[in-house]
Amino acid sequence: MDLVNWQAVLQDDFQVPDHTPLDKLTTELTELLGATDPEVRDGLAYPTLATWIERGVYDDLLPGLGDGMVAGLKVGLGEREDDGVFRRSFSALILTECIARDTARPLVLGGKVLQWGDALATWLLRERDRRGFVPDKGWAHALAHGADGLGALARSPHLGAAELTVLLDVIADLLLQPTDVLFAHGEEDRLALATLAVLRRNAVPMTVLEPWVNRLSDGARLGPDDGTDPFLRSGNAQAYLRALYLQLALGNRPPAARADVMLVLVGALRETNRTLREG
Repeated sequence: MDLVNWQAVLQDDFQVPDHTPLDKLTTELTELLGATDPEVRDGLAYPTLATWIERGVYDDLLPGLGDGMVAGLKVGLGEREDDGVFRRSFSALILTECIARDTARPLVLGGKVLQWGDALATWLLRERDRRGFVPDKGWAHALAHGADGLGALARSPHLGAAELTVLLDVIADLLLQPTDVLFAHGEEDRLALATLAVLRRNAVPMTVLEPWVNRLSDGARLGPDDGTDPFLRSGNAQAYLRALYLQLALGNRPPAARADVMLVLVGALRETNRTLREG
């Protein structure tokens, strides 16, 4: 049985109920993050926790809340097309909110944020459920939510050039993983936005960025015809390179390296689309 009438909380502009301890409310909301009903998960649990974080309700408890979300990243990890993905994916979203709150108002030691980042990256690379929209259950979208988390980490002052480079490597590792699922719900755009957050820090030099793009370019080539679907090997990396180019071309607040990165991207896109141009 619910501790409170959560619909009443929503209708009362997310005011914190004053008759139930916050820790008990948080435990219930955390469990509801894994609900298969999108009205409960997306429409109630997530916005309530996110709003309370933004309003400072958890400012004195932020390290513990973030650690609780890290624990949620491990629930059923490794399973495919299992309902555990909702708890993992929405735990990542709330962890993203925790990181963003610390960036807006320093509340957590830098080492703790780096621990959260390591847990987020580890989960994202080990996540095997790549479904976007699940019929009757709504958004799973683990890769997109993980990308949002990487973007929040990129904006954290606790990360310097070395840590930002690691974020880029995580993105590349994810894109180059063997997969049987191509992006279909904007995952490449969310990853490109996370990359843009890294680039806007103006801390990673072109001596790092150019070989990083070239690594992705190698993975975006169709390759020889060996009887398998070549787009499963190259499609996600190719879609990402295009999305990143578009974000750099059209986005506001361009990073200092915008022109240089776009030049490298153009070369990568020309090279990896040679067959299409010649066909």
